Amino acid sequence: MRMTPGRRGPATLPKAFRRIWAASGVSAFGDGVHLAALPLLAASVTRDPVVISVVAAAARVPWLLFGLIGGALVDRWDRRRTLWISDAARAALLLAAVAGVCAGLIGIPLLIALAFFLCIGQILYDTAASAYLPELLDRDPELLKRANTRLQGTQTAVNGFLGPPAGAAMFSLGRAVPLLADALTFLFSALTIRSLPKTPPKPQTEKGPLLAEARAGAAYLVRNPVLLGLSLRPAVGNLAFGAGTAVFVLFAQEELHLGPAGYGLLLATEAVGGLAGAALAGRLADRIGIGGALTLSAFLLAGAQLALGLSAGPVAAGAAIVVRAAAFGITMVLGPSVRQAVVPNDLMGRVSAAARLMAVAPAPLGALLGGWLATEAGLRAPYLIGAAVLAVATLGSMAMTTNRKIDAALARASPAPRPSSPTAP
Repeated sequence: MRMTPGRRGPATLPKAFRRIWAASGVSAFGDGVHLAALPLLAASVTRDPVVISVVAAAARVPWLLFGLIGGALVDRWDRRRTLWISDAARAALLLAAVAGVCAGLIGIPLLIALAFFLCIGQILYDTAASAYLPELLDRDPELLKRANTRLQGTQTAVNGFLGPPAGAAMFSLGRAVPLLADALTFLFSALTIRSLPKTPPKPQTEKGPLLAEARAGAAYLVRNPVLLGLSLRPAVGNLAFGAGTAVFVLFAQEELHLGPAGYGLLLATEAVGGLAGAALAGRLADRIGIGGALTLSAFLLAGAQLALGLSAGPVAAGAAIVVRAAAFGITMVLGPSVRQAVVPNDLMGRVSAAARLMAVAPAPLGALLGGWLATEAGLRAPYLIGAAVLAVATLGSMAMTTNRKIDAALARASPAPRPSSPTAP
């Protein structure tokens, strides 16, 4: 375990991290409420599946349009201020939507606009959070791993377990209730983050064109084999998972013979696996190295997707989903921890945004591919083909993220040890 200069024991997470942890957990609960409430709100306005899918797509499109630009802006702006202003703006946006629902003015165009602008706020918040954490923890790999373990575990628990059922229950009380609750979570997060100590102002440097700065972050990621390998994993994963997710409700109904309650219970098993993966990530990395843990998780992803495609009943399918989610949880703790430790501070926002864009972009293509495969070859085909894609991608990327290469990247990024003070005679 890495030691922090000037301490005799393991480095500890600072008190400021607890505020970020609390803000992230409450905000993730709001995201879970929003995840359930927005489709229900759209379905209360129209029963057209295509129109409802457009509302869902509006929550992803901004990543493709503004993801890299958001990273460049975060690297220009004060990250603490960006975090609380992003959440305050999302709270204000949701309060305006609450007023619209109460006045009977809400419609599909307004829901599309709401989803679109909430996602823009998410781009700025997530990118700033990813860049602010290594700044707060002095890019200490051990602290980053532990911090990401807590953040990922908490977000999985409240977003997967608590938020969606609470959002559905709130919607039954009134269409505006879940939106109001989501606004309050963003407001709590904004006030909590604003209470953090101010960061030193960034040195004034001459700024180039925004697009050029955004491209510089993407180029840095692509030219670094370790960072590229870490980013390819979730990108290929979202391609394969997007194919299966697009037809999962039909797979559960027609192949596993589940009703609505069983389908909801099957979805909840993903949160169980995600929690287990986040909890095991650090221990696994300590035993077999970060590269070894990432390689193991990649093979588990492929195997679990194959098992899900071959499952004959809900128990086997649930077990496969738990293993898959655990493997993905390991990846989502260790991958960002390495990136946050090795990327220079002035590039952190742009590289984080480029990595997130690379991960998100294949999901819509995967959804289209899954629908086509299910139509042409049956509902199990998206899972079986997805497993093959994951296995091939694992063999291609594992050489880029070996223990030796990751350790070398961490060593190059580590600050030089401070000279010890001379002892008085």
